[in-house]
Amino acid sequence: MAKIDEKMRQVTMPVEGMTCASCVSHVEGALKSVQGVSSVVVNLATETATVGYNPEQATAQDLMEAVDDAGYSAVANKLTLNIGGMTCASCVHNVEEALRKVPGVLQAQVNLATEQATVGYLAGIATLDDFREYVTDAGYSVEDVAGENTDEEADLGRLARTREVKALARKVIIAGTVGAIVMVVMYIPLETLRLTSFQLNLILWTLATPVQFWIGATFYQSAWGALKHRTTNMNTLVAVGTSVAYGYSTVLTFFEGFFADAHLVHANSVFNHSTGTYFDASAIVISLVLLGRLLEARAKGQTSEAIRKLMGLRPKTARVVRDGYEVDIPIDEVVVGDILVVRPGEKIAVDGEVIQGTSAVDESMLTGESLPVEKDVGALVYGATINKTGSFRFRATKVRKDTVLSQIIRMVQEAQGSQAPIQRLVDKIASRFVPAVIGVAVATFVAWIIWAPVPPELPIAILNFVAVMVIACPCALGLATPTAIMVGMGKGAEHGILVRNAEALERAYKIQVVVLDKTGTLTEGHPMVTDVISLGMAEEELLRLSASAERGSEHPLGEAVVETAKERGLALEEVSKFQALPGHGILAQINGSTVVLGNLALMQERGFSLNGLESRAQELSQQGKTPMFVAINGEVAGIIVVADRLRPESREAVEAMHQLGLEVAMLTGDNRRTAEAIARQVGIDRVLAEVLPDQKVDQIRALQEEGKVVAMVGDGINDAPALARADVGMAIGTGTDIAIASADVTLMRGDIRGVPEAIALSKATIRTIKQNLFWAFGYNTLLIPIAAGLLFVLFIKILHTPVPAGPLRYILGDFGFLNPVMAAGAMALSSVSVVTNSLRLRRTNFMSGIKRDSSKELNALHESNLEILPSAEIDYTGGEVMAIDPICKMEVEESNPSGGTSE
Repeated sequence: MAKIDEKMRQVTMPVEGMTCASCVSHVEGALKSVQGVSSVVVNLATETATVGYNPEQATAQDLMEAVDDAGYSAVANKLTLNIGGMTCASCVHNVEEALRKVPGVLQAQVNLATEQATVGYLAGIATLDDFREYVTDAGYSVEDVAGENTDEEADLGRLARTREVKALARKVIIAGTVGAIVMVVMYIPLETLRLTSFQLNLILWTLATPVQFWIGATFYQSAWGALKHRTTNMNTLVAVGTSVAYGYSTVLTFFEGFFADAHLVHANSVFNHSTGTYFDASAIVISLVLLGRLLEARAKGQTSEAIRKLMGLRPKTARVVRDGYEVDIPIDEVVVGDILVVRPGEKIAVDGEVIQGTSAVDESMLTGESLPVEKDVGALVYGATINKTGSFRFRATKVRKDTVLSQIIRMVQEAQGSQAPIQRLVDKIASRFVPAVIGVAVATFVAWIIWAPVPPELPIAILNFVAVMVIACPCALGLATPTAIMVGMGKGAEHGILVRNAEALERAYKIQVVVLDKTGTLTEGHPMVTDVISLGMAEEELLRLSASAERGSEHPLGEAVVETAKERGLALEEVSKFQALPGHGILAQINGSTVVLGNLALMQERGFSLNGLESRAQELSQQGKTPMFVAINGEVAGIIVVADRLRPESREAVEAMHQLGLEVAMLTGDNRRTAEAIARQVGIDRVLAEVLPDQKVDQIRALQEEGKVVAMVGDGINDAPALARADVGMAIGTGTDIAIASADVTLMRGDIRGVPEAIALSKATIRTIKQNLFWAFGYNTLLIPIAAGLLFVLFIKILHTPVPAGPLRYILGDFGFLNPVMAAGAMALSSVSVVTNSLRLRRTNFMSGIKRDSSKELNALHESNLEILPSAEIDYTGGEVMAIDPICKMEVEESNPSGGTSE
């Protein structure tokens, strides 16, 4: 590997997009224009560029940007590494800095809670060996590449931190046992032990030394790695603090005359043992620090419970039809195209399409929806869901890492490993925290050497120095955000809410306006005939003639009429003449009869008598329905009413958003009158009507220009530009690839109630993060001064009294100096408390503050006409405004003043 300090470096980088010799010339010119580049050789056949450059003048990022600017693409890879040895936020900073120094690395992001580093690097420059070398040199280790050559059992074990917990438990037992023995022995009088001071100290030194340098080796290794890079971390504090106590005690043991009066007066009554050494302090501090890490590791293992549950859902075997026989094979041997058999109660092995049989499938593990979903021939099924009733066969369409479950697991893992903006600030603070603590500890040592209340001054200064070093724990700072993110996103996944990254989760906390696309979001997105009103003709005959006329129309409303007639088994007739009347309706000849179907303006334009149907049509329009007049041979024969049903949960979801203090807007292509009718029925605050598909982005931008933080909710396909423009895009999906990939938040179960749930989840998670940070910062702000000896001023200088007898004196001694053992315990408590607070999210009902509509209110809504809403792509009732819906491919212009429109 080429070293950083070499003057010249040569790299070979893949380049995509080259097709001819001219491309080669362009790429060469672009790379040669970068300052520091001395040579460029571009190979069209291998699609690579070999570049010689001076790393002091150019970086891999410069080379990549030059290629991109020329219109080609330098291939960037992404790798997730499992990192060992990290303990605090300072470690996060150190590992990130080490990885960023690797030639070819474009970005590096480290997550303390997952103990993983996500590295973006330029292919052909940086290698895995480089990552290992630089991370190891920094005092940490690259254990393996996440997801590479690891089986499910290994993944589950790493997530649960099984190996780490076992190793820490063994060390804690050994260190704790030795520390307890040392502490007990030191309180037994020398006369009772029948030992001299030297003999006792020699025994204690023999016991404490393995704890210091074997059990505590991890502290020294990490501290040394940090020191080589002129930085520090939490291990630096522990290593230096315990080494001072151990070193002082060792010198006192073998050079007792050097501190002749050290055993006579002690800085803290809890250390009034039979010798002046502090081997118990170093051993107990190490054991308590490791105990804290043990508890922390177990707690962090619980933060990944949701992802472990998802991984545990994967079936182990599949029943496949091979050569006409049903055979059970390992799940990894299933290939696309295999025919699989599923019986009642079994898990579906992979994703596929039903080709035979019917059943109901429990998809709650994907969507959070408890009701089984009916499956028939042609329906899609997903791996790890549970077949409830019938047997069926299906053809495998996606296997292994391509299944929806695998995509969800991968998405949740990436999201849990991402950094929220607030975390970057915390890590930056933490990187400066440890040096500041060392400065405070040194100042404390010097101060008590000068102003110790009683001699000897050195033990007092040493114990306060150790207390400051040990109690100042940036671990809590480093864990405050990522643990809450992990638990919050896992909780969301259990409810069918997939959040793309931590940044999206943090932005969702600030949402002020939620914009809902109407069709397919508030409504079912499928127009249907709701009423047939006939004058002097059988309703079935009126519907049959109307459907026959509409057979030549591609409009969604016309298709709804045709579909309804077919569902009723009506025989449709051939049309001898068909004419579309843009913006008005249609005209058709059927068996010699002229059928005109369209809006009120069309009827009035042709001078048809409406026979009193105007008021009925107006009433229907006010309900949000779309009435279409039907005239046969010049006489109005009735009205066909078409609408799109409102989702039963829409009103409840909007009310829940209101309870969260959000403004709710509806985005639709409907004319304003119809849109406002829908808005009244659902409780929408703001109506954005008459919006063409390419104008949706402009509407989102306009809201943002008002200073609003905007969430856009759509189906994830038709609304992609608006979803991307919004501060938070939410896709209403059903587990398809497009739904998963289309937005910041994907609601798997296709239920709009997931929108307030997702926002409430964000608020609960960010609230937990703020609580964690308050505790972490408050803990250090309060306890570092106490460890430095602030309470001595309170008790001795102000109150003129020693610390009261009892537990407080055990902790603070006679003079208010914090026992280093207690400092170590407090340090352990801080990290564990932060992780435990994050774990509370698992048991938190983040929707508890949102009241649901009563069943009575919902039933009333379902039974009333208010559930019928228009698809309303063209308003047949008047000539006000013409608009279209995303599913309609027609382009419609604004109407003219007379009410006529042009298509």
